[in-house]
Amino acid sequence: MAGPRVQPLSPSDLLPPQPGEALHARVARSLRHAVTQGHWPQGARLPGHRTLALQLGVSRNTLVDALGQLETEGYVTSQGRSGTRVSAPLGQGPDHPPGPLPLSAWARRALAGQDEDAGGTYEVDFRVGQPVPELYPEAAWTQALARRAGQSRAGAEALRDPLGPAETRQALAAYLNAERGARITPDMVMLTGGTQSALDALARVFLEPGRVAASEVPTYSGAWAALAASGADVVGVPVDAQGLEPAELPPEATLVYLTPACQYPTTVTLPFARQRAVLDWAARCGAFVLEDDYAADLHHTGRPPAVMQGLAPERVILLGSFSKSLAPVTRSGFVVAPEAVTRVLAGTRPLTDRVPGVLDALALGDILVSGAYGRHLRRARQGLRHRHEVLWTALQAARPDWRLTPARAGLHLHAALPDGAVALEVVRRAAALGVALTPVPGTPDAVLLAFAHLDVPQLRDGAARLAQL
Repeated sequence: MAGPRVQPLSPSDLLPPQPGEALHARVARSLRHAVTQGHWPQGARLPGHRTLALQLGVSRNTLVDALGQLETEGYVTSQGRSGTRVSAPLGQGPDHPPGPLPLSAWARRALAGQDEDAGGTYEVDFRVGQPVPELYPEAAWTQALARRAGQSRAGAEALRDPLGPAETRQALAAYLNAERGARITPDMVMLTGGTQSALDALARVFLEPGRVAASEVPTYSGAWAALAASGADVVGVPVDAQGLEPAELPPEATLVYLTPACQYPTTVTLPFARQRAVLDWAARCGAFVLEDDYAADLHHTGRPPAVMQGLAPERVILLGSFSKSLAPVTRSGFVVAPEAVTRVLAGTRPLTDRVPGVLDALALGDILVSGAYGRHLRRARQGLRHRHEVLWTALQAARPDWRLTPARAGLHLHAALPDGAVALEVVRRAAALGVALTPVPGTPDAVLLAFAHLDVPQLRDGAARLAQL
């Protein structure tokens, strides 16, 4: 039985080419489209290879390659001398408008916790989160990457360790013990792609609906979102001029997130008496302290304070990232936790990302051991200190009614607005002057001004524009 035949084709029936697409792939895509759209019915016999190639204006070899691909995918079947026929009724059914995505409860909670960037282009952009090219030690990092890229065997061995390369964990433990007052062994370290992935992993391990987590308020919105996405109840603990208030910690919490060395976003340092009170609370309640040391290496007024982890290694989980001090392209971070916790994290990790970027991890270990990272930080801190002083002085003159908190570390200034001022309104009026500011989430009367990515003339120009508010 001959069966139905397809209508003759022409070169105009080829779909428009896609960037970088080979001709045989374009032909295959065009013929696949004819089947899926129902233009060629099931059982329809295609013209012979030469005839179809002439119709489409391509060579016979190109057509044969395209039909071979379609046969592999099950769209057509070659029947020898009987020709090639459409083998499946893949035409579209009735056109139904798409309904809402069947999102999980976790996805809905995660999306609800995202901040929206207002976008836009400004003459002076003080918004936080800007990349700082000067914080990228290009020569040292490129050399370390190049050297490690030629050592494929070492990289292959590191791929088998879910905690990350042992030599990098050893180098990082030595660095944190010497420079930050930590008490760490390499088996307490898990390398990550950054603090956000670490927060997500810890929230999945320790939190679920019905449990309670605590976080300082105001805080880093990404941390709050990661905790809340687990379904746990997140309780805000107020922050005053000295940081988190330990007396307000909920006794039922499993975790508490805080930034003691440089509170985000106020930049204050949690004094030792309050650190001790937090640790006593954690021991009493059986909770873990998530210590985010995000600005540890960016202190520009003296040495950074020692980490809380060194006071209670059994109760503190230390989070850190090199995405600011080495520029975000490195995507290198770490979790330091009791070995029982790192074993659980290593066991659950294969469900998500298996291991961190091994090449970046090995290069990081090299620049820590060689001293290149320390030399880079000394240079970077000088630049940060100068830009902080320039913006502080310019804002004091331009906006004497703003209460500025001197930033001992980090990349931004915190400004409390005068009584009656509303941060969102100030942000809107500043935007009209060509200046972008960041409102503090959950705080209606404060804004943040990032300074590290701007040069001195831009900092002074921004302050002068804000004087016109």
